Amino acid sequence: MAANYWASTQHKYWRFTQEQLAAMRQSLEDEDPTPVQAYPLPQQRHLNIFFNQQINRLAKRLSIRQQCLATAQMYIKRFYLKVEIRRTNPYLVMATAVYLACKMEESPQHIRMIVSEARQLWGHELQQLDTSKLGECEFFLISEMNSHLIIHQPYRTLTSLPSEIALSPEESSLAWSVINDHYMTDLPLIHPPHIIALTAILLAIVLRPSPAGSGGNNQAAGVATAASMLVQAQQSQARRRTSGTLTPGGSQGSSEQYPSDSPAEKKPSDPRMSKVVRFAAFLADSTFDIEAMIDTTQEILTFYECHEQFNAKLTQDQISRYVKARSLDK
Repeated sequence: MAANYWASTQHKYWRFTQEQLAAMRQSLEDEDPTPVQAYPLPQQRHLNIFFNQQINRLAKRLSIRQQCLATAQMYIKRFYLKVEIRRTNPYLVMATAVYLACKMEESPQHIRMIVSEARQLWGHELQQLDTSKLGECEFFLISEMNSHLIIHQPYRTLTSLPSEIALSPEESSLAWSVINDHYMTDLPLIHPPHIIALTAILLAIVLRPSPAGSGGNNQAAGVATAASMLVQAQQSQARRRTSGTLTPGGSQGSSEQYPSDSPAEKKPSDPRMSKVVRFAAFLADSTFDIEAMIDTTQEILTFYECHEQFNAKLTQDQISRYVKARSLDK
């Protein structure tokens, strides 16, 4: 089960639609509306950005690797689908999620080190943190997540691409960054890891600056072209499925020619966009859910726009206000 995403608890119990996520969060707030009205908080994306920034600060002090942080962020997302945030001290939850994630990712950190660094980093919000409180919170997290602790990440897909769409070091680094960023959205709770990875690959190809003098399109044009090619790949995939020439998992050896409006027929002069064409042809000849990739692309681009309005000081103040008012820092 640990090696198979489709048989995992992540797929069976922790995938939702956006509507389901909104309903679950609203239900938590409706259970006790008084603190919700008294202590308003920023939108969910801004909370996710804040959590990401804070656990990265803790990780730097402890030299924790990125996959542990990704798992920790998934634990935080799952926990706050079951528990209303104003019932908790998010700083304690973040420290505990990092501690638990490190254990699950086989990079354990001593509990005293986590406690010591968390107190130094968030002393005003964790005045009396000790190992017993972190251990109690760990049990709370595990219980609310129903002991579903194995997380499948998108990173592995980046290393298993076919040779015709192998990424350059710059593109691979950018794709890795996009995957890191998607943990600040609800996408890990909506789409499978491979869909996230494929979308990150596409964005890495179109967002990487073209070589000087290549005459390549700007980033906005690149994104528009990528979106168009995704739609065309989806249409081509649908035609191949209808005609019975689409094989499970894709058939790179197929001799069928793409229709004239297919991305495989376009030959842009920009090498970057040529790679996008090859990638779109690869998708068209596969059984991947391209509609999910389109949704993921839109969500990631919307998130980047939302990030511009994020105010770290305001978010911190709003969280600290209810933590201190409800004596959750004790």
